Amino acid sequence: MRNAGRVVSKTMIMEPVWGYNFDPQTNVVEARICRLRDKIERGFDHKLLHTIRGAGYVLEDRG
Repeated sequence: MRNAGRVVSKTMIMEPVWGYNFDPQTNVVEARICRLRDKIERGFDHKLLHTIRGAGYVLEDRG
């Protein structure tokens, strides 16, 4: 929520949360994003969490 409207990379997510450098072989971020999407978007037609291919994720209202 602090970065709503701004693209946040996987590294920007992993370092403060898990406290280590990003390992490109792990899918930890993708798995957590999937679970987060399920929690905040289930039952709604309007999506809030968007993947920006090659850059990261953004939380914004594109409706």
